[in-house]
Amino acid sequence: MNEMLIGGLTWLAGLLLGGMFFGGLWWTVNKSLSSQRPALWLLPSLLLRMSITLAGFYLVSDGHWQRLLLCLLGFVMARLVVIRLTRTSGEAQTGSATETSHAP
Repeated sequence: MNEMLIGGLTWLAGLLLGGMFFGGLWWTVNKSLSSQRPALWLLPSLLLRMSITLAGFYLVSDGHWQRLLLCLLGFVMARLVVIRLTRTSGEAQTGSATETSHAP
C-alpha cells in the first residue's frame, strides 16, 4: 500500500482518537459538575478513555515509530479542535489577552 495513504490514515486515526478522548473528557466534566458523586463519573471515564486511546495507538502504530508520531500529531490536533468547538460564547469574546479572575 502507498506510504502516503498509510500516513494519512494513521493521522486520521489519531484525529479520531483525540476527538474521542478530549470530547469524552469535556462531556465527563460537564456531567460530573451536576452529579452528587463526581468521582463515579471521572474515574471510570478516565480508565475507559485511556484504555481506548492506548489500544488505538498500539494498533495503529503496528511497531513503526513514524506511524506513532503521525497518530500523536492527529491526537494533538484533535485537542485543539475540541477546545475551539467547546468554547463558550463568553470565552470566545474575551480572548486570551484578558486575565481571568480567581476566587478569593
